Amino acid sequence: MNSKKICGILIAGALLVTYGVVAQASPGGFGQDVKQDAKTVGHGVADGARDVGHATRRVAKKVGHGAKDAGIGIGHGAKKAGIAIGHGAKEGWEATKDATKKVFGKGG
Repeated sequence: MNSKKICGILIAGALLVTYGVVAQASPGGFGQDVKQDAKTVGHGVADGARDVGHATRRVAKKVGHGAKDAGIGIGHGAKKAGIAIGHGAKEGWEATKDATKKVFGKGG
């Protein structure tokens, strides 16, 4: 569920709660009760939206760190492969050099 859907659900819930409060309010303190209850509902919606924002931040942070770790792993793997290729090329060159010396009698 994305944040737009969650915010929509929170707002719809707040409206339903406000409607329920209006339907149950006493006639004498009707205006003040509705105002206070609407304020409480507004705080609840704000708290829910803040929680959604914090959860989104935590998920994004974990995804970012995962991408960083994957990049480091790929970079280290490429470094190791490059070193291995370099060592293999050096060993191949030394083997070729030794074989040439043996064939032409200049050492070994």
